[in-house]
Amino acid sequence: MADFGLYNYQEEVVERALQGENIIIWLPTGGGKTRAAVYVAKKHLENTPQAKVVVLANKVHLVEQHYTKEFKPHLGHDYTLVPVSGESEVKDFFGKVVQESDVVICTAQILYNAMISEEEHKHIELSDITLLIVDECHHTHKESVYNTIMRCYVEKKLKGEGPLPQILGLTASPGTGGAKSRVKAVDHVLQICANLDSAIVSTKNCVPELKKKVPRPIKTFDIVESRPEDPFGDRLKQMMQMVHEYMNLPPDIVLRETGTQEYEADVVVLEQRGVREDNRLLAQCALHLRQYNDALLINDTLRMVDAYESLEQFYVIKSTKVIDPTDDFLVQLFFENQVHLRKLSKDPRYENPKMAKLESVLLKQFRPGVQARGILFSKTRKSTHCLDDWVGTNRALQEAGVKADILTGAGNGSTYMTQREQLDTIKQFRQGSLNLLISTTVGEEGIDIPECNLVVRYGLLTNEIAQQQARGRARAADSQYSVVALKGGREERREITNEHLEELTAEAIAQVQVMSIQRFRSKIAEIQEEAVLKRRMAERCKIIKKSRHAAASVQLLCRNCFKSVASGSDIQLIDNAHYVNVNPDFEKHYKVGGQVRLAKKFQDWEPGRIISCNNGNCNKDWGFEIKYKEVALLPNLAINNFALETPDGRMTAKKWKNVQFTVEDFSFQQYCQENFPDLID
Repeated sequence: MADFGLYNYQEEVVERALQGENIIIWLPTGGGKTRAAVYVAKKHLENTPQAKVVVLANKVHLVEQHYTKEFKPHLGHDYTLVPVSGESEVKDFFGKVVQESDVVICTAQILYNAMISEEEHKHIELSDITLLIVDECHHTHKESVYNTIMRCYVEKKLKGEGPLPQILGLTASPGTGGAKSRVKAVDHVLQICANLDSAIVSTKNCVPELKKKVPRPIKTFDIVESRPEDPFGDRLKQMMQMVHEYMNLPPDIVLRETGTQEYEADVVVLEQRGVREDNRLLAQCALHLRQYNDALLINDTLRMVDAYESLEQFYVIKSTKVIDPTDDFLVQLFFENQVHLRKLSKDPRYENPKMAKLESVLLKQFRPGVQARGILFSKTRKSTHCLDDWVGTNRALQEAGVKADILTGAGNGSTYMTQREQLDTIKQFRQGSLNLLISTTVGEEGIDIPECNLVVRYGLLTNEIAQQQARGRARAADSQYSVVALKGGREERREITNEHLEELTAEAIAQVQVMSIQRFRSKIAEIQEEAVLKRRMAERCKIIKKSRHAAASVQLLCRNCFKSVASGSDIQLIDNAHYVNVNPDFEKHYKVGGQVRLAKKFQDWEPGRIISCNNGNCNKDWGFEIKYKEVALLPNLAINNFALETPDGRMTAKKWKNVQFTVEDFSFQQYCQENFPDLID
């Protein structure tokens, strides 16, 4: 192994995998899990007839990173390697790619799509793979794609169907699954092992070497005192109280403290209740209260002007959608206070002290002539944009040579990044043309920047896994891990709790590792059999729920104005992804807006224009048109923009999978027959 450059602790943790066992490698971030996996893959390819290795990553940028930095340099000379992600054209021929390659590195979704595809050039079976490497395998739980794949594996194993690939999982921490006791933490670790059908290994004989190789960064709690005065926040709370009084809260409703996540949860439930009870006043007041609460949360974390601008943007749009006295009251309330709020938001006497503390933390590392590199983690995409604007307009940080950019999740919308933008940003950070990444949690896992010497967690409440992942981004010698938080606040308390949970995770893993082989296997089999039964019961319940109402007995109502606009029987499902209304009469209920532009192209469809309710001044966004197979122009609807009137009463659904009626599959041939009969032979 020496010629491969493995450390002794890496050789220790791969031993059982080299013997063909299913193994989870547990090493800290920066400990070289991927390098160990490459070595296992190399030996597997050398010693296994017709070997086929698939490496799963949970994020697109990790596909590229694993391919470029680890697998290609060590295996590319002797074997055929292909990286495949959502933006790769070869994903549409995944089955062929696997057949013709020795190693395929892809996202889990790509593999699962291929497993369920009925098209020969796309489809693959688990039996086509001989080694399945699962990166960040602690995500193999609940309804994750990793777990969906492994459920197929476990069911085949229990039925005696084979052959099945060897499993190699990689994780810096399986976590405790929310458990606070050792017994429950052990149960969680066993659950992860059962889901991956694997034992968990770590170094026992080479701990000093591992600690030397992966030194922990210097951790600092950069604590600030509360604002002595917060007239901006106080005014927002006064306005919220006026809304409380206007909507005459039901006596059984008790809202928790404003400016908290708990209050946000309360008003989300309140809006749903207003919709169910046909009480538009209650529903709309709850929606506006959520915006004010968001502004309070922003005010607590970012600049006052960021909080003000979030409200201003909301009310500029809302002012064009006034349809009744409730809307009029809520819109006027903001505009009557707008001038005063704007003035307060620009008063430096009341600025958020966390921002000054963050500036000082950054300036300790970033100085003229000093080669520093850091990652600033924040909670939301919106907050990363606000922080980027702050860095760009902060004279001291600019003079210190800070060159920042944003890293957020891939997706569609103005605050998302395309996959290509993600990769370009990470590349610039690696090369040094950027020296500060302002990232959501998308950057916590896997980004390998050896020169990174500062990690700052700012306004974050996350679990112990995310904390360890973030800390592990600080790789340089004498690097710093800073937690900027309010004295005695939730962030400080959570960080301390996570430290205890990290210790609890290690204790739970140790307890699992000392189990006898017989007891461990018996426990894993028991968990797996129970999971299969639970899954079958859940599937049965889902079928029952889906058939609870006839589609024709359900009406879709605009969630804003409550006007009935469609029947459940009008909805059909295209390619298991797009819920469209096929009734031509639906067109009279909506108007079209701007063209939707997506960063990537799709095989059978392209986006059209935004659609919204045309009931008077409602203008509620409903979704957007799609053009399917260059012929069918259909409205693609987001169910969370509607209420559902069912025989059991009115309800809301966050996703289409939650509706209580069966949605029929779309037939392109039938659509053409009904709409273009003259074109059909």
